[in-house]
Amino acid sequence: MTGTAPAMSAPDLAGAGLAAMLTPGPNRGTKRERRMIRGVIFDKDGTLFDFRRSWSGWALRVLEALSDDPARRADLAASIGFLPETMDFHPDSPAIAGTAPEVAEAMLPHLPGHDAATVIARINQAAAGARMEEAVPLRALLEDLRARGLRIGLATNDTEAPAEAHLAAHGVRDLFDFVAGYDSGHGFKPGPGQLLAFLSATGLRGAEVAMVGDSLHDLEAGRAAGMARVAVLTGIATAADLERHADVVLADIGHLPGWLDRQSV
Repeated sequence: MTGTAPAMSAPDLAGAGLAAMLTPGPNRGTKRERRMIRGVIFDKDGTLFDFRRSWSGWALRVLEALSDDPARRADLAASIGFLPETMDFHPDSPAIAGTAPEVAEAMLPHLPGHDAATVIARINQAAAGARMEEAVPLRALLEDLRARGLRIGLATNDTEAPAEAHLAAHGVRDLFDFVAGYDSGHGFKPGPGQLLAFLSATGLRGAEVAMVGDSLHDLEAGRAAGMARVAVLTGIATAADLERHADVVLADIGHLPGWLDRQSV
């Protein structure tokens, strides 16, 4: 992030949405409210990786693995809020911020003869092989944060193993101090357990850490952990959805260094 205006290709750059990416909310941004940030914990899908470009292919593979009947596939797609015609997701899709068991639970009524364990296994198998599309060049951004002395974590509602695989595939796993999935033993968002585990692992206080994510689940977890809340627009939610719950809304994580610079002046 350079602190310049967000790229105009980002979603929802009109009106109040653009203003939210450039300025704090109505009661934010005064000197006393700025924080000395010493750590950043990221969501994964829709934050490190662009959600639509990364997960639409995953959704197609899951549907193909579970049924070869077009009508049933259509029902399964609808059950998880996936729109195959546009390769997009409904804002309420459980695939956005839900766990694999939650996605499986939505699908099971349309899968007679399948059990939850089988469906979860198919979901996780497809997730591990999903081609992630970086929201911005990750190595350069994360190395910048490391050069600032920041501790870096990942808190995802994905399973831990695919999360580790995605970071490794993009050559950035070594830059993370902490990685937690929904099955890592710390709970899952919107609960704060993963974020509190990051604090415990690093010795930081909540007030010294920014939670960066694209969904209300991320921002609620950050609030509960006492962290600064940075929303980004590389998921499905819009600026209007997020701005009341965030300290700042950015087009993408590439603008994070500029925001950090403003916290130290």
